[in-house]
Amino acid sequence: MPFIDLKQQYQALKPQIQERISRVLEHGQYIMGPEVREMEARLEQFTEAKHCISVSSGTEALLISLMALGIKPGDEVITTPFTFVASAEVIVLLGAVPVYVDIEADTCNIAVSKIEAAITSRTKAIMPVSLYGQPGDMDEINAIAARHGNIAVIEDAAQSFGAIYKDRKSCNLSTIGCTSFFPSKPLGCYGDGGAIFTNDDAIAQACREIRIHGQSKRYVHTRVGVGGRMDTIQCAIVLAKLDRFEQEITSRLELGARYNELLSGVVKTVAQRADRTSMYAQYTVLVHDRDAVQVKLTEAGIPTAVHYPIPLHQQPAYVGYCRVEGDLSVSEAMATQVMSLPISPDLDSATQQMIVDALVEATRA
Repeated sequence: MPFIDLKQQYQALKPQIQERISRVLEHGQYIMGPEVREMEARLEQFTEAKHCISVSSGTEALLISLMALGIKPGDEVITTPFTFVASAEVIVLLGAVPVYVDIEADTCNIAVSKIEAAITSRTKAIMPVSLYGQPGDMDEINAIAARHGNIAVIEDAAQSFGAIYKDRKSCNLSTIGCTSFFPSKPLGCYGDGGAIFTNDDAIAQACREIRIHGQSKRYVHTRVGVGGRMDTIQCAIVLAKLDRFEQEITSRLELGARYNELLSGVVKTVAQRADRTSMYAQYTVLVHDRDAVQVKLTEAGIPTAVHYPIPLHQQPAYVGYCRVEGDLSVSEAMATQVMSLPISPDLDSATQQMIVDALVEATRA
């Protein structure tokens, strides 16, 4: 059993994907070809954001966004330690300081109640992560940022593209939204890719220039930039997948709801707030004696994963670069308990029931 079944998704979309790739091979514009802007326009329409800027990865989306905001050495960016390393990596690469605050014990998203105490005169951005596919408390975070001088808010939406928060789409909830098209993400390509979303014209222009080595026009470099373009073929693949994406969103919501129902009273699951949806990029449960449970599930043919086993403030490469605000005990506790189960839009009910039955058996005292 695959943890995420990309092969079945490909079989369902094979003619459209092959036709889209063939079109690129025929016109030969592999860098910044017409599919790039076509995909950006489709995603602008989907999110209702004014600007979509495609980039080479979700990590690059975060990096370029910070560069567009003018983040420099010594600046501070408030974020969560319970996330993938890219969230801190991009901050440190610019010489800035990741400032970690703890998470909520039920959703594993950043605890809004702890953000304000972490703000200093050096705070230039707040970067909440929409973990496991569910946006955090974005309105409250935006309000805190506004009270302290309009601090920029960047939603790290690598796992939540397609989710809805209070009738608005993830990636269009704050100053900037960043997502990833890594193959296992809710909307994935067949390599690396990502996108930046904003309603701010100046930020959008900066991002567009930074992604092509800071060029305002060919060989005129008005900014320090990077080689951050998304390949045309990868954009073509996303375009093919977009035709099925609404169906996949519905499927993910149904699968997540069914997991919630089947696992009620069996194990604790990551909570979903009533005013938002989750894309269930990972369906995550909390278990004690996780290693033993994983062994039993492996023996039953059920793959699992841990997102994430070591909080960022404990990662060797980043210990000396961060500032910790308050107690991070919830992040540390969750890192020992979280375990993700297989989920993908084409997961059938019989297989889902088999996964649940195996988990019930594995967690039985």
